[in-house]
Amino acid sequence: MATIELRQVSKRYGQGKASVPVIHSLDAAISDHEFVVVVGPSGCGKSTLLRMVAGLEDISSGEILIGNRVVNRLEPSQRDIAMVFQNYALYPHMSVFENMAYGLKIAKMPSAEIKARVDKAAGILELGGLLQRKPRELSGGQRQRVAMGRAIVREPQVFLFDEPLSNLDAKLRVHTRLEIQKLHRELGITSLFVTHDQVEAMTLAQRMLVLNAGRVEQFGTPEQVYARPASTFVASFIGAPPMNLLRQAPGVPADTILGIRPEHLDMGQGWDLRVEAIELLGAERLLYCRLGPEPLILRIGADQPSPTVGAHIQAQPRAQQVHHFDAATGLRR
Repeated sequence: MATIELRQVSKRYGQGKASVPVIHSLDAAISDHEFVVVVGPSGCGKSTLLRMVAGLEDISSGEILIGNRVVNRLEPSQRDIAMVFQNYALYPHMSVFENMAYGLKIAKMPSAEIKARVDKAAGILELGGLLQRKPRELSGGQRQRVAMGRAIVREPQVFLFDEPLSNLDAKLRVHTRLEIQKLHRELGITSLFVTHDQVEAMTLAQRMLVLNAGRVEQFGTPEQVYARPASTFVASFIGAPPMNLLRQAPGVPADTILGIRPEHLDMGQGWDLRVEAIELLGAERLLYCRLGPEPLILRIGADQPSPTVGAHIQAQPRAQQVHHFDAATGLRR
């Protein structure tokens, strides 16, 4: 197994004054056996970062270490990593067994060892009955499991996942997330997983690295990131619905943004709100309100009395759950 360390890693496209920076002097240390999720919006540089760790993109400056070895100048095949892609990348004319075994065959591994590794991975991923099928005979979730199996048989030091669930429907995504969690518990291989989906990040990560425009906004456990966001960007990106960020909250200085999550507002007294819309989500309701000119979302249980659209209600933030951010920088105070 291995650690991953990023030391002042930068990436620029182009030369000189016309160059475009996409990763800015990024530092991060990932422990042995750890599952870290890189999460951020489209275009923030997360896939570029993963490809640099894999050796598919050159870095402009800094160092990448895998297992305490600087790998900047090493080819992908020399880094002892295995990558799972968004599009599965299976050979359509090969069976599941042949797809999983292909890399080992190219490496001239003995047939008995190849069979043992494929059978072991198929057992972990519940693919034993599908080994003779072709990819066209599989569901999307089964194809993704084959792609993961192809990575497992390599027995690498590091797994790299590049948005592997984005092509699956919502139900399959949930199921496959559980499979990936189980896989990591069983194998314990150091993993770096890229996604734009904050729900995936929250449910999979042991720690999550929140990336914004090529810079690290916060690196911590899901609980830390959710409970104490380091900036207004993190507060608005992590959470569904996101944290309410109020620039004109009653009693707050003009240079301060007040943050409060929708579930940390209690109805009954306090701020005067006007209800503009109501969304029923099974066990809970979201009340879309206005506090003066500012939008505010309130989360209540579906069994609580619900106001009507257009009604005025009172709600009060829980004092211990209020967050304060600098209005100029967006950083936590």
